[in-house]
Amino acid sequence: RAGPSADPVAARRSAAFARLDVDFDAAFGDRPTGRLRAPGRVNLIGEHTDHQDGFVLPMAIDREIRLALRPRDDARVRAVAVDLDERHEFDAAAPDRRDGWEAYLHGVAWALREAGHELRGFDAVFAGDVPRGGGLSSSAALELAFAKAFAVAGGLPWDPVAMARLCRRAENAWVGVASGIMDQLICACGREGAALKIDCRDLSREAVALPSGVAVVILDTGTRRDLVGGAYNDRSAEAADAARILGVPALRDLGPADLEAREHLLDATLRRRARHVVHENARVALAADAMRRDDPVALGRLMNASHESLRDDFEVSGPALDAIVDLARADAACYGARMTGAGFAGCAVALVEERAVERFVREVAQRTRAAAGGTEPRLFPVAASAGVGRFEEEGPEWGASGSRKASG
Repeated sequence: RAGPSADPVAARRSAAFARLDVDFDAAFGDRPTGRLRAPGRVNLIGEHTDHQDGFVLPMAIDREIRLALRPRDDARVRAVAVDLDERHEFDAAAPDRRDGWEAYLHGVAWALREAGHELRGFDAVFAGDVPRGGGLSSSAALELAFAKAFAVAGGLPWDPVAMARLCRRAENAWVGVASGIMDQLICACGREGAALKIDCRDLSREAVALPSGVAVVILDTGTRRDLVGGAYNDRSAEAADAARILGVPALRDLGPADLEAREHLLDATLRRRARHVVHENARVALAADAMRRDDPVALGRLMNASHESLRDDFEVSGPALDAIVDLARADAACYGARMTGAGFAGCAVALVEERAVERFVREVAQRTRAAAGGTEPRLFPVAASAGVGRFEEEGPEWGASGSRKASG
């Protein structure tokens, strides 16, 4: 296969890892022996359905966390967050409660130990280009990057689905966010060139290619919201309450007609929450069908309907998200747009004519700045990426031992 120079994404990764190698040497006085990448994700449609065992249609993206490591002979983990210029050290055999990015490392160690894995420590430096807190699963990418690091350092068996489950457990039980499985699963199992239609109950997955001639563009509003202990958990609890009152294990067990027949049992708030989840599940199936038919118009309409439901029924959008979605939709090259992720703030996603992407990005950013004075939106196209893995499997510059491969 062609080397990194033949592929812009591989070339970008090679340059990023070269910088990490320098950072590793500066931090630990040695070269790393392993290099890992864990992607963020964008959910095309199927929002706030995974915590109700529903259906989602995300894709892993070519924005990712990159990590360089060297195993240790003890259980100590020494980690340097290059982007934050922060360093943390802990005993993987005795994780404790922490805040910020450190909580995810301790949570992953705890979940792995709870599952019976004996952990070996490592030295690591990591950095990434997944916008933090923007709805593109930077937390899941961090969790999977460190789960993979523990696996590489300790020779643990790597089952992507099992590791996704453990990382979700870390986020739910340790960090305290009542998320579903989608983020960790797409980070672990992403497919290059395709989105995955995922059944969040049995975790079955179907690769679905995007329609031809379109691009996926992230619309980052620049706004952020902390999810821990906040409205996200409230919405998850409300959906669970609705399912309990309606007598089903989860709202995925109801179709739109079923809900219409029973929604009188719910108060006005829970009725709206249930209506979003049930109809959003139906939209995922229709969206996958539209993609198989190569129909971007139908897919875009479904994305628009999803945003309106998230805004009005699930009430997880926000002013900045609504504004940028409206401006994106007003552009002639946009098939559809919606908020993505937990909501309240962060990012939206747009389906755009591929040939018009550069102009779309430039002009929608300008209109957003003009309309919302003071905000600095960031718009960028993304491509579907493979899930978490060793960088050595994708680029030939370094071998698994950490030594540079011979050239020529």
